[in-house]
Amino acid sequence: MYKPSSPLSVLQSENEQLRNENRLLKEEVASLHRAFASMLKLIQMVESASPDSDIFDLLDTILEAILTGIEASDGSIMLVDEETNELVFVLVSGSVRDKLTGHRMPIGTGIAGWVAHKGEPVIVPNVNLDPRFSRSVDLNFKFKTQSLLCVPLIYEGRILGVLQGLNKIQGKNFVPGDLTLLQVVAHLAAESITRIEAIMEEDQ
Repeated sequence: MYKPSSPLSVLQSENEQLRNENRLLKEEVASLHRAFASMLKLIQMVESASPDSDIFDLLDTILEAILTGIEASDGSIMLVDEETNELVFVLVSGSVRDKLTGHRMPIGTGIAGWVAHKGEPVIVPNVNLDPRFSRSVDLNFKFKTQSLLCVPLIYEGRILGVLQGLNKIQGKNFVPGDLTLLQVVAHLAAESITRIEAIMEEDQ
């Protein structure tokens, strides 16, 4: 026989739901604060680029800032080697930083290679369900990719490489807002690369 819920139990349930919604809202606000702080830092770095700027130090700071902003545990910046048509892991953040830095793979291989080839961003909640995913890096470097965001580094139509964030902390899912932020940062990173390249060419 159906027994209606008591007013007290209904109120308790609604109160618990409100507490959960409030917690999620606070987490979202905190994430936005981190993201905006990262963006401000990036803009300041790009504007202060000079012939004495170390491009890899600049990109490393950019990578660490954006991974903090989107709460990714690992990530990398890969640049295109136009002579060999390969992507090179120039900067890596996370558990395989020392081992993976300098590793190369052909453009078109894996999701990052697809992004570099197509020039389109992707958000992949579960890489095991995406046919573009290549397990070679995971297998060779004893890593486990679960989810990822990957965006191209493009400046004035030229694809310089890709920026990717892997495995959001605490098993959370990446959201479209994370991808949008990563795209903005990728543009700043691409601008900083081309700006320093131009400065160096002028000094030669």
